[in-house]
Amino acid sequence: MARKEFVVEEVQKLMDHVDLIRNVAIVAHVDHGKTTLTDSLIARAGLISKELAGEQRWTDFDEQEQQRGITIKSANVSLGFSFEGKDHLINLIDTPGHVDFGFHVVRAMRAVDGICLVVDAVEGVMPQTETNLRQALKERAKPILFINKIDRLINELKLDAKAMQERFIKIITQVNKIIETSAPEDKKADWVIKVDKGNVAFGTAYNKWAISISSMKKFDISFKDIYDKCFAEDHKFLVDKSPLDDVLLEMMIKHLPSPNQAQPYRIPVLWKEGDLTTEAGKSMLACNKKGKAIGVCFGVVYDEHAGEVAVVRLFSGTVEKGMQLYVSTKKVYAKIQQIGVFMGPDRVSADRIIAGNIGAVVGMKDVYVGETLSEEPMEAFEQIKHYSEPVITKSIEVKDQRDLPKLIEALRSISKEDPTIKITLDQKTGEHLISGNGELHLEIIEYKIRIEKKIPIITSPPIVLYQETLIGGAGPIEGKSPNKHNKLRVTVEPLDPAIVAAIEKGEIKEGRPKGKDAYEKLVELGMDRDDAKKIYDIHNASIFVNATKGIQYLNEIEELMIQGFEECVDAGPLAKERMTGVLVKLVDATLHEDNIHRGPAQILPTMKRPIYAAMLMGGVSLMEPKQKVRIDTLQEYAGNVINLTNGRRGQLENMEQEGESATITTKLPVAEMFGFANDLRGVTQGRATWYQEYAGYDAMPRELVAKVVRQIRERKGEQPEPPTAAFFME
Repeated sequence: MARKEFVVEEVQKLMDHVDLIRNVAIVAHVDHGKTTLTDSLIARAGLISKELAGEQRWTDFDEQEQQRGITIKSANVSLGFSFEGKDHLINLIDTPGHVDFGFHVVRAMRAVDGICLVVDAVEGVMPQTETNLRQALKERAKPILFINKIDRLINELKLDAKAMQERFIKIITQVNKIIETSAPEDKKADWVIKVDKGNVAFGTAYNKWAISISSMKKFDISFKDIYDKCFAEDHKFLVDKSPLDDVLLEMMIKHLPSPNQAQPYRIPVLWKEGDLTTEAGKSMLACNKKGKAIGVCFGVVYDEHAGEVAVVRLFSGTVEKGMQLYVSTKKVYAKIQQIGVFMGPDRVSADRIIAGNIGAVVGMKDVYVGETLSEEPMEAFEQIKHYSEPVITKSIEVKDQRDLPKLIEALRSISKEDPTIKITLDQKTGEHLISGNGELHLEIIEYKIRIEKKIPIITSPPIVLYQETLIGGAGPIEGKSPNKHNKLRVTVEPLDPAIVAAIEKGEIKEGRPKGKDAYEKLVELGMDRDDAKKIYDIHNASIFVNATKGIQYLNEIEELMIQGFEECVDAGPLAKERMTGVLVKLVDATLHEDNIHRGPAQILPTMKRPIYAAMLMGGVSLMEPKQKVRIDTLQEYAGNVINLTNGRRGQLENMEQEGESATITTKLPVAEMFGFANDLRGVTQGRATWYQEYAGYDAMPRELVAKVVRQIRERKGEQPEPPTAAFFME
């Protein structure tokens, strides 16, 4: 078949035909073959040679990705293909599989309408496979499945044809179980994976061939042919018969939706606060290129020449150079300086981006991931909620103080590209504290600063981030202002775990609740209706309620009280760590009539001191971050692995045995993970592989709290012993 190569001009033309567009992310667990698979599509589009496909890993263009052999950040590429006599445009995103870079997958899901889920035939459905598939379904992206590396089942595991098919059925069943629990009710039947539907393919990305029910009929090839040729390692025959790019392309075009098919059911989920009956709502539902321009920024790339480049999925209208777009959170208009289309490592200039497409926009200063960009002011899209939190911190200092402005600028650009990185300045020491999802995450950030930005820095060993939490309630406790003219009385109590979980999942937004739905959700989860209606602020999964009636001048100090509350939950009384799950109620207040006596210096301590005192009276403890760890090893080493994890305070969750192999799933504190890889190699003689994923925060054993609190306080330059409630009531 003659292949047609596409250039940017032709890609630009294809943007106009919305029914011929597919926005697709390739997602998988680490090392399951996403980037190798993507190479075949890149070669089909004519950007690399077919001979190099599978080895070049074209979308891993970052130097660190090439050195480490893993994908670290999402790569966007717009590819034109000729299929069954029609030209199609596929906007493809190759996403990372490593847990430390899961945020790239989360935000890619906002931009795409479908995903190609890649699963290693030998390893099967792994933790990150499940996490990524659930995230895709949450964002209403339809899945297709590619089972990769099936030659390993024959040549390494020596499975016969029947055992291979059983392995495939097991993987498909596991994937469907997730689809049945997480897909929208009205889409489950359509989205479920079945061989006879043609939305699943089997093959080997490295050897560049694949089969599906459709290709077996089309190319007259049987499963026995596949088995025999694989056994003989005659991959050339299979590539000539059933090439991977043909099979993948057919699956994407026939089984994944175009933007105008997907947006009617995606927009109501992505734009919950919006009114679908408005002009903006109707335009997005119809993917109308003639409507007002509306899009979401799902990535920020820092370019040393162009500055911040917003990677945008456009849901409505057309954007062109010179247009003004409204930046939702900044409440300002910004002028578009350049438009671009991504070709992996290159951003190529284009004339415009049309509804249903993905492209680059230069000129949106201080834009962030999840930002709503529109021609006219409108309700913002739902926040892009990351499923993991920063759990490890390092301090970063410049070797030469003259480099400090360069470091600040570098950290600013890195935090824009990667919104899960948390950067704070330690006011006492002057160090920058950088928090990330794991050791590898922070290593990559260090590399960017040292090598890419050429800034010599000194870093500390990694520090674990803990959280403080309330054990019981206390109050009312009264706080008096330094001038004795103002009094505030507060109570504190633990917030219902169901409400905490809903805030952390993004079901209840932080800030002041807006609209009736927000109140109703809180009441539904067990909050008193009067309290729900009087919420001043939600911050750090904690809530501040005004439970007073008819207090004069209270509205004038509202912002100061909120600031005091937020400062308390940002730095708890025990170890100045982030505090979560607290319900603070203001129950009474006496305020001076003259506002000159109610300034920040008077109100902030009047708010903070009784909150801290009540927290300490109720009891405060620490919570520690945990990782869910899956370890695959031989049965003979399983006992050694369990002893190792138990010695590191692991909680065994599951153990499965199959033949000579054992799979152990355990929950380990992040504090106990340092040096884990070396110890695991030691007890298994190097015959173990392991994977981890974020498993949230759990209460720390009481006997360890005092020691850890002392260590944190000493590190922060505080008195080793935490204060008592009496200290704040003096």
